[in-house]
Amino acid sequence: MRDDEQHGPLAGFTVGVTAARRADELATLLRRRGAAVVHAPALRIVPLADDGELLAATEELIDSAPDVVLATTAIGFRGWIEAAEGWGIGAQLLDRLRGVELLARGPKVKGAVRAAGLTEAWSPASESMAEVLERLLAEGVEGRRIALQLHGEPLPGFVESLRAAGAEVIGVPVYRWMPPEDITPLDRLLDLTVARDLDALTFTSAPAAASLLGRAEVRGLLPELLSALRDDVVSACVGPVTALPLQDRGIGTVQPERFRLGPLVQTLCRELPTRARALPVAGHRVEIRGHAVLVDDELRPVPPAGMALLHTLARRPGWVVPRADLLRALPGSGTDEHAVETAMARLRTAIGVPRIVQTVVKRGYRLALDPASDAKYADS
Repeated sequence: MRDDEQHGPLAGFTVGVTAARRADELATLLRRRGAAVVHAPALRIVPLADDGELLAATEELIDSAPDVVLATTAIGFRGWIEAAEGWGIGAQLLDRLRGVELLARGPKVKGAVRAAGLTEAWSPASESMAEVLERLLAEGVEGRRIALQLHGEPLPGFVESLRAAGAEVIGVPVYRWMPPEDITPLDRLLDLTVARDLDALTFTSAPAAASLLGRAEVRGLLPELLSALRDDVVSACVGPVTALPLQDRGIGTVQPERFRLGPLVQTLCRELPTRARALPVAGHRVEIRGHAVLVDDELRPVPPAGMALLHTLARRPGWVVPRADLLRALPGSGTDEHAVETAMARLRTAIGVPRIVQTVVKRGYRLALDPASDAKYADS
């Protein structure tokens, strides 16, 4: 039986979840595939049922019919209808929406539209705002009034393109993103990322990515965060809009073809195992993951200090690494090289297989790379 059948393809990896909404669902999907999950909402969603801005926009649309209404999220559209009902103008809003060209971005939004007793005029198969924009511009928007249900994320170029083509665009702000009430979990997630104790971070909204970057800047950790995300920690985004704040900082991202949580998790299932280092050591296949080691497809959890040593040894497999270098690799390392011996003993116990890490007297330690592999790694 393969290890992904025994343990899941994400076994041995730690994944951070920044989502505020549907975080439990995402975390469950990740854990089912073996990942350890750290959740810290990077923001919170504040409904605007009592917000004068949403009320004013709703009353404006009821009084003066737009030509097109674009619903962008299911939760946002439902929240809009519920808020209007709470104000006593729900029936008027629904009547107005029945008389306009109502567009729904994707099947979930379409379901929310139909649940309200309405019928969409069109919905893109791709769920892409770019496809919506292409359709509107192809139809011609000059002189038309277009109401856009905002959903908290930036829509780069969307509104500008419509206005440049002559449309009047009315924003309908159904909810806002705000910083989390308790910033402590986000700070802990940030510290774990900077320390490379996470293998991946997941983002399901652009504001969450922007919030993490902003918090790092406030704490003076932005250069360290950018370095970690560029070199070691995978940034997995649910779609291209979500990825924009990261890409603007030069951070590469991975994204699923379909903008859903399931495909996002599957993307990580493909991506993270390819980044693990697999080596032939002391007659065994040793695959080094984030917080565990696979020895001949058996999962062996390893303490953080042991993983730090193992990653350092694996950078030059077969070569002797001095104790001083290993000491610098230890989390919170001091000046006593005895800490290396203690961490090494725990590492060997966790791996549970003798002779994988060899002691070289008065020099340091080395991974016991199989002789046939020495030439391959000699210049690595």
